Amino acid sequence: MLTLRQLAEALEAEYIPGATPIDPEDSSQTDSVERVSSVRNATQTSLTFAESITTLQGALGSAAAAVLVAPKVAKACLAGSKPPSKALLVVAQPRLAFAKASQLLLGAKASTGVHRTAVLAASVKLAEDVSIGAHAVLGEDVEIGARTRIGAGCVLADGVKIGADCTLYPRVVIYSDVELQDRVQVHAGCVLGSDGFGYVRDAETGAYTQFPQRGTLVIEDDVEIGANTTIDRGALEETRIARGTKLDNLVHIGHNVRVGRNVVMAAQTGISGSSAVGDGAILGGQVGIGEHADVGQGVILGGGAGVLSKKKLRGKGVVFWGRPAQPLREYLKSLAALARLTRKIKE
Repeated sequence: MLTLRQLAEALEAEYIPGATPIDPEDSSQTDSVERVSSVRNATQTSLTFAESITTLQGALGSAAAAVLVAPKVAKACLAGSKPPSKALLVVAQPRLAFAKASQLLLGAKASTGVHRTAVLAASVKLAEDVSIGAHAVLGEDVEIGARTRIGAGCVLADGVKIGADCTLYPRVVIYSDVELQDRVQVHAGCVLGSDGFGYVRDAETGAYTQFPQRGTLVIEDDVEIGANTTIDRGALEETRIARGTKLDNLVHIGHNVRVGRNVVMAAQTGISGSSAVGDGAILGGQVGIGEHADVGQGVILGGGAGVLSKKKLRGKGVVFWGRPAQPLREYLKSLAALARLTRKIKE
């Protein structure tokens, strides 16, 4: 729980008190919040947000303790003769501030300690305020940073290094020598650092022998990885997911792949080995990228798009669609031409 002034300071928001002052003798009133809520589900300890005058009216009529609003909305609200009925926290991006407030309020509830059923090697190093859940297993020379939480049933192999303020949800498996930096979130069922799909074929017998998978995997700060996602280690070098990238559930990233900063990748996307995705790219659901492909900075791949092996896509903000992926305008022209041809054949 945080007071409204503490929350305003943390969010760098302007705090405007409501019309009714808080009476410390009245237990039904509070100047603190402990959760974020929708307008409909708000309680007296909830924070909500409004992005227009219309939605603000609904928020002011709710039970919420305070409302996050943009400066122009606050200005319109304060133009009348009466002050707002509830406290306002004025920020440039209310929705973003709402998301950050949620993280701040959740962080205050974190518990610490090592569960009695967890198995830790003697060489494990734990920083302060770490939490290790039931039946978790930590191998030799594992290092865990301050305030990091390891969920029930997680397995961390030898040499894994995890930074501060990370969260591993239940049953995450991390192979040896993988590094997670600070504030990384890994959802349930993820497998990080498994062997890449690389084999050498015997030309005489047709048999396959695995190419060495001895590289590593590095996950940089503020990355979030969705449930049941798998990321392979590098073959001889490294796979790297750069700062701020967000991966949805059921994503697969192959060996030696490099994903840039602040990339967003939706569910069921697959990236083949040795490909690259540039900073700020957006990948829709079920995107498939072949090996040694290069998706440039800021490129947008629509759902189901397919990028051929060794293909380079360039153009910040340019939308590519289809299989094989092509600029959206060209793709739509192709669909229109195909529709016209189909009509002629029918005629």
